[in-house]
Amino acid sequence: MDLLLNTVQSYDWGSTTALPRLMGAEPTGEPQAELWMGAHPAAPSQVRRAQGLLPLDRIIAADPETELGAAALRRFGPRLPFLLKLLAAEAPLSVQVHPDRAQAEAGFALEDALGVPLGAPHRNYRDAHHKPEMIVALTAFRGLCGFRTPLQCADLLDALRVPALRPHADGLRTLPEASALEQVFTAFLRPPAGLGPVEAVTDAVVAAAAGQGPYQADFAAYAEVARAHPGDPGLLPALLLRYVELQPGDALFLGAGIPHAYLSGLGVEIMASSDNVLRCGLTSKHVDAAELVKVVRFTAMPTRVLRPREEAGEEVYPTPVDDFRLSRFRLSAAGPARRLGAGAPQIVLCTEGGAELASVGGVLRLGPGQSAYLPAAAEASLRGTGTVFRATVASPPPRAFH
Repeated sequence: MDLLLNTVQSYDWGSTTALPRLMGAEPTGEPQAELWMGAHPAAPSQVRRAQGLLPLDRIIAADPETELGAAALRRFGPRLPFLLKLLAAEAPLSVQVHPDRAQAEAGFALEDALGVPLGAPHRNYRDAHHKPEMIVALTAFRGLCGFRTPLQCADLLDALRVPALRPHADGLRTLPEASALEQVFTAFLRPPAGLGPVEAVTDAVVAAAAGQGPYQADFAAYAEVARAHPGDPGLLPALLLRYVELQPGDALFLGAGIPHAYLSGLGVEIMASSDNVLRCGLTSKHVDAAELVKVVRFTAMPTRVLRPREEAGEEVYPTPVDDFRLSRFRLSAAGPARRLGAGAPQIVLCTEGGAELASVGGVLRLGPGQSAYLPAAAEASLRGTGTVFRATVASPPPRAFH
């Protein structure tokens, strides 16, 4: 077992207080958006070995079968396939979408063949991997996720009473679902020159947020987005997305092609280890409208809030991918020790109270915000009080997700 020393990412949308409060540290005054736990090459966790502090990606590369296990090595190659995070949002993130595996492989190969540098700001595909992800709320958590039905979108647009939106509302009512969503989404990605429509919609959502009606909470969220990103045309495609609120313990799974944006809250996020993000707006970064339309799935679907299912004292969040498996232990002093078996790499994160990991190598104590890495060759027992999350790979591969 190894205690992980992790990197805090200070993105401008991050909270100045949420992560310090969880970890019992003094705020620095700077936004602290994400705490990364894993072997992502951009910010790998550090572990202390006999040679000193070493990055986890180097440790895995030196002996991948011992660290990952034979099954994970066969399925994913010599890399940790997941990245675990604490995410603390105080302002809206960009609206974004992720490709599926085939799209990522094809897009990465094409941009490589065209000679687009990996670090180029206009590059869409940084690697050949998909990037499904899941967020589990630790506090009340808010976001935008997936398309409403075309009729719901049309009703919402009409409620804003902005003349420029009326033709789009008409199209949403008359065209087939996929065509209607694609046509309006694409038009909103390329608004007319000048800020006229964006300014009119901004004024309208701010006014609607102060009113009543079935979309009042949605308009309040859009008004928040407009204030955080003044004049950004990404406000327009955001109008097509469902507003969702999570309570602590609730989760959202975000598969390929689903546009989404987090708005506020603290949560545990797990994702396939990839940098493939295509942005739809609310950002100063590159927006490739043509590529986005190829990747986005123009299907309306209800927002499915996930809750864990009990499996022998472990609360498991179900997902349709095998890159990661996330579960939660709620520990009590009187409760039994929980066994963490060998065979796959694991990261254990304490978010509340305290935990004690015991193995043949000794005992490791974790407080809130602290995490440990267990290679595939290691097993341990877990006890304590409070809440602990466990990240690993799914084995056997998960069943269909409906």
